[in-house]
Amino acid sequence: MNCSPRQCYMRGIWLCCLLLFISGCEKEKTAAPVVTQSALAVTVMKVVPQDSPVVFTFNGMVRSTHKVEIRARVEGFLEKRLYREGTMVEPGETLFQLDRKPFESALQQAQGELGLRQAQLEYAQSNLARVKPLAKKNAVSLKDLGIAISDQKSAAAALQKAEAGVRLAELNLGYTLIRTPGAGVVGKALVQEGSYVSPALNGLLTSVSQIDPILVAFKISENELLHVEQQVSNGLLVVPENRKFQVEVERSDGSLYPHQGQISFAEPVIDPKTGTYEVEARLDNPQRALRPGQFVRIRLKGAYRPKAVQVPQAVVTEGANGPFVWVVDQQQKAAVRALHLGEWHADKWFVDDGLKEGEQVVLDNISKLAPGRLLKAEAAVPQRTR
Repeated sequence: MNCSPRQCYMRGIWLCCLLLFISGCEKEKTAAPVVTQSALAVTVMKVVPQDSPVVFTFNGMVRSTHKVEIRARVEGFLEKRLYREGTMVEPGETLFQLDRKPFESALQQAQGELGLRQAQLEYAQSNLARVKPLAKKNAVSLKDLGIAISDQKSAAAALQKAEAGVRLAELNLGYTLIRTPGAGVVGKALVQEGSYVSPALNGLLTSVSQIDPILVAFKISENELLHVEQQVSNGLLVVPENRKFQVEVERSDGSLYPHQGQISFAEPVIDPKTGTYEVEARLDNPQRALRPGQFVRIRLKGAYRPKAVQVPQAVVTEGANGPFVWVVDQQQKAAVRALHLGEWHADKWFVDDGLKEGEQVVLDNISKLAPGRLLKAEAAVPQRTR
């Protein structure tokens, strides 16, 4: 194709510009970086079903195994208090003393009456012994014999009554020394020295509480008991044989009481006011570290969940459709698993449904996760148990 020199010049310039434009586009295309998402490093735990202990916790109160009210049995003036309030006392130890003088006088009077009746009986017996042979010889009338027999029986009855009077006087004198029947901690004196004490009016003087062994009492609601029974029947929970739970006590400062005990009593009837059963456990208390009235935390140990799955509470997220956790799928990507949770135990949830054996649950970097996010999983280091 023929062209003028000017046309050929313009066409050459146009071709050069076109080549330069195409070359620039190619360079731009070659220089554009390829955006790739890096794998997020996460720590995972593998789901391994195993028998897991279950501990039931309750609030409770310490009680005495045996609380005895110390009461006056006779009237009189309180002369002495012979113990220090709040201390330990032993069986038979004297706590109070009433004025003994009126009772000593009453005993002397009863003993005098007893001596008189003994003398009367001796006379009646000797008279009867004299009259009997005479009656056989008809030396005295049958009436005289009857009177002698009656006198002897009356004297014997009067002696028996006098003997009872002496025993009562001795008993009342003994009651002036008021003793504790058992060992324990003695309480505050409710009547002061010099007061007049009467069993009908102010006979309660103090109380003694046995503290070794000691009781801890707590209540179990009807709903809690029914829930446990349902889990046992469904095979989700195994309890100790004959319900012999081990009982641990945690004191108000968080320290664990060193002695364990066992349940000793369970109320068979529900309290209609509270809807609860009352339960008591007995523990040894040789150092007397537990005292009646203390509030404590009670743990029942011995139950377990067979082949249970547990996940840390921190990894469970509450979503619009309920709780879920993040797992690593077969493509090493993040995926969601919806859960059906059981009880909260220590720092973990029991999982009733939602996870399978061998799945890897993500433990950290949860806020950075999204479905399909590529993950680089590393197994968590198992914690050492002490």
